[in-house]
Amino acid sequence: MAPSTATLAQQYVNIILAVSSYWVCSIGLVFLNKYLLSSPDLKLDAPLFITWYQCVCTVGLCFICSFLAKYFPNYITVPNMSIDHRVSREVLPLSFVFVGMIAFNNLCLKNVGVSFYYVGRSLTTVFNVICSYLILGQQTSAKALLCCLFIIFGFFLGVDQEDASGSLSVSGVIYGVLASLFVALNAIYTRRTLSTVGDSIWRLTMYNNLNACVLFLPLMLFTGEIGNVAYFQNIMSSYFWIMMSLSGFFGFIMGYVTGWQIQATSPLTHNISGTAKAAAQTVMAVVIWSEVKPFLWWCSNFIVLAASGAYARVQQLDMDRKFNENKRASATRESRQPLLDDKKEES
Repeated sequence: MAPSTATLAQQYVNIILAVSSYWVCSIGLVFLNKYLLSSPDLKLDAPLFITWYQCVCTVGLCFICSFLAKYFPNYITVPNMSIDHRVSREVLPLSFVFVGMIAFNNLCLKNVGVSFYYVGRSLTTVFNVICSYLILGQQTSAKALLCCLFIIFGFFLGVDQEDASGSLSVSGVIYGVLASLFVALNAIYTRRTLSTVGDSIWRLTMYNNLNACVLFLPLMLFTGEIGNVAYFQNIMSSYFWIMMSLSGFFGFIMGYVTGWQIQATSPLTHNISGTAKAAAQTVMAVVIWSEVKPFLWWCSNFIVLAASGAYARVQQLDMDRKFNENKRASATRESRQPLLDDKKEES
């Protein structure tokens, strides 16, 4: 009895550590990026440069983890990393989408408050349904579509209430909508591109960020950010680079803790945890910046959160139903096969 009790306790500890790590890393990354992107202390108007540096950190950490995995295989399971120009070219279409996703994501965060950030990017689920239908031809159930309608309603209510409270950034909302679109596209193109790198998320992460490091350079040149960085007064500050590197590390480790949480719990629990995390993040932002929001603003957040959680639940039930149907169909075919074989022998 003791071993099973110990095993159960270990499972609970693993779940608590996984969920806690996800919350700390995710919330920490959002607040850290918000500080880097729009802090009056730094006064650095270079969101693309900050995003580019995070990609550089990710590439470097991928190779470091790959090197350490050779000597500590029991603790680090990262495949061997090498740069193949052919693979890099094949991953390039995904990388264009990836660059749009992380660029618009940080531009949204730069222009809106952390309290509105989740609602500003809440249309990801809606765009995922639209893109899945247009690109993959996948149908969505009526219940899931109803959840999407509630998300859209919550989004527009949130925009209206953000305007009523006097803190609406139109550009931030536009960037949030574009970020949502590119997040949905990134999920679809990732599934298509994984086979190119041997179904390795680590290799795909490395190639994606490596390509992004190159793609961001002309964008920074075109927007004039290289000049902004060159004349930045804290460019030689060790504190600035520590914060930048910490942000890059959090961005890199997010992939690991997300996978850890899904592995320790389930995809549905991961979505619920992400929804709860967004609610906590919103409340924290309101408290930290002493913001006063109207009642309907809070209602918009609740509607988006509840509808997103309901969508995840509906999708899981649909997947379970299809799985059971396929299982029953397979069992029926197997039960009929001996009868068919007997008829063939008789004939």
